[in-house]
Amino acid sequence: MTRSSIFKWVGLGILVLLAFAAYRLLWPVAETKIKDRIGDIGLSSNEIAANGPLPGDVSLYIKELACAQKLSTPGYYPSINGAEIADAQRSGLFPCATFTGAFEGANQVFAWRSADDYQGASYINNRRPGELYITGGDTPAGKAAIPAGPFIAKADASTGKQIWRTYLDNGNVSKRWIANTNLNILPNGNIVTSWANQIVLLDGDTGLVIKHTTLPTGPTAPVDSSYKHITIAPDGTVIAKDQTRPAGCTLQGTMAIIKCGLEGMKQGNSNLVALNPDSLEVLDSVPLPEPATVPHTITMYAGRIAIYVGVNSGALRYFWDPATKKLTQDTSWVVSPMKKGQTTADAPSLLGNWVVLQTNGLGSETMASSVVAVDQKDAKRMQVVFPFGDLKPGEWSWAPPKPQTDAENSMIYSADMGIGKVAGIKIDQASGEMKTVWVVDDTTNAFQPLIGPKDKRVLLLSNAKKNVEKEPIKLALFTANYTEQVTWRDAATGKIIAASDFFEPLTPGSLITPGFGGRVYFPTNKGFMVLQVMPAIK
Repeated sequence: MTRSSIFKWVGLGILVLLAFAAYRLLWPVAETKIKDRIGDIGLSSNEIAANGPLPGDVSLYIKELACAQKLSTPGYYPSINGAEIADAQRSGLFPCATFTGAFEGANQVFAWRSADDYQGASYINNRRPGELYITGGDTPAGKAAIPAGPFIAKADASTGKQIWRTYLDNGNVSKRWIANTNLNILPNGNIVTSWANQIVLLDGDTGLVIKHTTLPTGPTAPVDSSYKHITIAPDGTVIAKDQTRPAGCTLQGTMAIIKCGLEGMKQGNSNLVALNPDSLEVLDSVPLPEPATVPHTITMYAGRIAIYVGVNSGALRYFWDPATKKLTQDTSWVVSPMKKGQTTADAPSLLGNWVVLQTNGLGSETMASSVVAVDQKDAKRMQVVFPFGDLKPGEWSWAPPKPQTDAENSMIYSADMGIGKVAGIKIDQASGEMKTVWVVDDTTNAFQPLIGPKDKRVLLLSNAKKNVEKEPIKLALFTANYTEQVTWRDAATGKIIAASDFFEPLTPGSLITPGFGGRVYFPTNKGFMVLQVMPAIK
């Protein structure tokens, strides 16, 4: 071998060694960058901005919890969100929750997805800061094999990492109708939840089932009964009512009520029961005179525990007597506000002396939705407003969420997903007269929670965007062919003050849930998103 050849091979060896050294030194950095880039693929800008779990503003936790514990929520754990939707009146008002963004100027939305999946997450409740409870597995679709559920899970409030999960049923095995359900946290920290014709009490710390009862379904067959609606009376008694699936319908999920109803199938009548919160013993059971597709509301009226029940024809009032342990209908208070072509009244809302109803809970192709205010003292004293005007030919009105009310500001909020609008309505609490003060384009079938103090009330709305612009909203709804975002709005004007990216749809029938530290939770069929707003830094 010549001398020049030796130098050539030595030089080549040195180059190889240098290349190997560079690989060892630089590849970890390059690998990290590649992994980061791969991790960014598919993330929204809100998630990229957060780049990790959202603990919220931890300095607010103690203040918010102390505020919540001063509110009157008898029957519920004193927390920022211990009930399905705020309290026994299902007010949807969360005055102790904080909006951490700016009312004036630009805001930045941050988001992060739960570490674990929660199929069909629907309701999310807080107990203490850091604790989160999730219902899921209760929104199956179609006739094919359905996911196991419903279940209740406990998770870390920042990461969404599961602590425990308790499955309550598997419809493929039990052959029960599995539909949307909820949960409520009792004063002792335990959880009461129901589905089909079953109800259980869970240990809030461990998820252990400690009590179980099979519920009577009255005039409707158990296979078509779903005790979705639980509310706790001021004396602690559990008041539960079932939704009913049209007889002969074999579809799963809550949407079966609408889909089979459109085919002309008829619902059976609902049933109302009262139960002991500790033993789940059925104290009384009364059949209702018609279907009650929507939840009930409980309040005190004239020194008595009054239960306002939205039924397909309007609304009824029942009284619960803790002394006699009897449920009785007040036949002097019956409301029938429907115009020809309108469908069921949504869950009743309370505002001062008025019971407020929203029509077209099951949709209408002929008559626009209306908001109705009825005097608690006199059911014949009624005021009506059509916040969105007349229904145009070819439009479909569908307004499933209860009307949101704010007694402190004399405001009512109405959402009609079918026509894609939300309205703010002012009510004169003396006369009940209502006037629409703003209407915005916003497509939502969800509840409309209010957060923050009276003078800076923020309205939380979801907003859907169809994947195919010209697709009819009814078809997009039934196929979930749309995306959805969270918007924070000035409740007085409807003006958007912050808006998130678009994610997969909010689970039908659920709500955007306020949490501690300025966070909100957005439940989806995949799990949930945690979101927070902060003033944008220029």
